[in-house]
Amino acid sequence: MKLQLSQGQKVLDVGCGVGGPMRNIARFSKVDVTGVTINEYQIRVGNKYCIESQQESQCRLVQGDFQKLDENFLGESFDAAYAIESTCHSPDKVTTFKQVHLCLRKGGLFAGYEWVLLPERGYDGNNPEHVRIKEGIEVGNGLPTLATAAEVNEALVKAGFEVLESYDANIDVHKPDSIPWYDPLTGKLTLSGFRMTTAGRIVTHAFVSTLEFLRIAPRGN
Repeated sequence: MKLQLSQGQKVLDVGCGVGGPMRNIARFSKVDVTGVTINEYQIRVGNKYCIESQQESQCRLVQGDFQKLDENFLGESFDAAYAIESTCHSPDKVTTFKQVHLCLRKGGLFAGYEWVLLPERGYDGNNPEHVRIKEGIEVGNGLPTLATAAEVNEALVKAGFEVLESYDANIDVHKPDSIPWYDPLTGKLTLSGFRMTTAGRIVTHAFVSTLEFLRIAPRGN
């Protein structure tokens, strides 16, 4: 909704993973989506999912570095772009956002959703517990040092964007009619939630390690 997508538009998914959001956005917005990821395994699996969902004419994944998008795409190739928990992996956000800016046609919108630090909401770099949690997120997600929301907005402006809106996903998160963003991570004794419990994580780790040992899955999963 924030991207104001309309049928037939060309959209870029920056750091698409295996393309789950991409396929849903294409399905509900009737747009054409190209996802870029540096991971060859994600491309193979993601394009397989596109075929299985009969969306291969509407969605595709290509291999590329989102800090070098000009190596994959001509300038002004897309009407809109988005990044979901991906550009937080970039060690140089200005470069990444400049590359996205180059890909967008005049007036094109870019939306992002990612991990940030919020000193104005209480994060204290001198508090050992705060730092422990921050570093746990960085290690668990394979991230460089997390930036503040202000730093992300500043990088967008330096890259040529005008920041139209910036919001904290934690605001109003505890209202009765809201589902907290972290709800899927809390772990529940259900079929879908078990994998996020302590026992579920142990089982998942052992299962994936076994698949890697047997060379059924590539190492690093």
